[in-house]
Amino acid sequence: MKKLLNELSTECCPAYSLESDVGIDAQVPENLKRSLSFNLPNVAESDLLRHFTNLSRKNYALSTTFYPLGSCTMKYNPLINERIAKFDNFTKLHPYQNLETIQGVLEIMYGLEKDLCEISGMDCFSLQQAAGAHGEFASLLIIAKYFKSIKQKRTKIIVPDSAHGTNSASAVFAGFEIVPLKSESNGSILPEKLKEILTPEIAAIMLTVPNTLGTFEKNIPEISRIVHENGSLLYYDGANLNAVIGVVRPGDMGFDIMHINLHKTFSTPHGGGGPGSGPVGVKVFLEPFLPVPRIERKGTEFILNYEKPESIGRLKAFLGNFSVILKAYVYIKSLGAKGLKNVSEQAVLNANYMLARFRDKINVPAGNRCMHEFVLAPKALYKNSVRTLDIAKRLLDCGYYAPTVYFPLIVEEAIMIEPTETESKETLDAFVDTLIKIIVDETLLDPQKLKDAPVNTNVGRLNEVEAARNPVLRWK
Repeated sequence: MKKLLNELSTECCPAYSLESDVGIDAQVPENLKRSLSFNLPNVAESDLLRHFTNLSRKNYALSTTFYPLGSCTMKYNPLINERIAKFDNFTKLHPYQNLETIQGVLEIMYGLEKDLCEISGMDCFSLQQAAGAHGEFASLLIIAKYFKSIKQKRTKIIVPDSAHGTNSASAVFAGFEIVPLKSESNGSILPEKLKEILTPEIAAIMLTVPNTLGTFEKNIPEISRIVHENGSLLYYDGANLNAVIGVVRPGDMGFDIMHINLHKTFSTPHGGGGPGSGPVGVKVFLEPFLPVPRIERKGTEFILNYEKPESIGRLKAFLGNFSVILKAYVYIKSLGAKGLKNVSEQAVLNANYMLARFRDKINVPAGNRCMHEFVLAPKALYKNSVRTLDIAKRLLDCGYYAPTVYFPLIVEEAIMIEPTETESKETLDAFVDTLIKIIVDETLLDPQKLKDAPVNTNVGRLNEVEAARNPVLRWK
């Protein structure tokens, strides 16, 4: 086990302290001085450098291994976008600068809004939201405000069991009651079942397209018709937009409102929980309710318009997560329309290639074709009390980060795989071969190897329940 810095600390290597430098210390006001109520580790600078460098090498990263988590968390993105986001002109911006000094920033944000409108088929966008779930929440506040404005009391949201996992939480947080809808075996919605639960109280139905089983909703035209005939709205969860860019637009399919995860689809790896951006797009009749301020162009200048009396208000400090917005802008401009369409086509091709290799060995509940992701249902192959968690841990020993497991909940012992568009055939084949060997062979012949995994990592298998309920957040 690698030692912590505190354990490496020795008295012969005193750590730097601000108080030790009289020249600097004298210039810092007393009320701003840091109180060192704890002892900094006493280590040599070379040991400090090596400590953190070696720690970084222990991380799973796209620069070292394949992530079958795909755009949901870790999609490879061009490094040039990261370099541009680090330009001094962007990183040294201050959020309270006068508008005349940030006209370039506002122009980029205004341009991205227009690009997202073209990509999605929506009429207007707001970039303020800080993440996908934040975009869901904002969308549901907009839906609530819209029905209030037309004096209709609609208090319920339909959420299919094949929808994105945060939909229900966002709807409840926005004050709605959830009406669940059971999907078919491939995650699709039957219009007949939808009709049975559509009432005057339904404000909207939230659809994830493609759904979490990786299939495209084939009944969207009929769903759109009956939902709108009921006076309800159609919401598009854009978490899986990576599968359809340049191929189909939510706005053309009848959706009224949507969010996009810029950090999933447009160039910002989201591993570790951030940063993110969840822009909300709407049809024109919902535009008055978008968050303020709205970025508008007046002549040659860009302004921030707060005079939107029907707006749901401000949802985030300042204008949004600009570095994520900037990388999305660069990604879209560098690829162009053809390039973006190629992204989706390659993502779908890669996923279907992997599915074709798996389906003769492991059950795929959603069928013979998928969009950008698919779900394996390996439970029937498990012997000797092996479970999906054991498979995930064993993959760590084989050099792969594990894919999403136990989601969607409608598939027992699920393994969700999403290769994205940038992985080579050799990489995909190596992963498929490894996973088949673990599930088909090792489960039967050497189950203890799975139960003991991981053994090649710095720490063995942790008690995850105990860690979640009783976390140790500081070194003692």
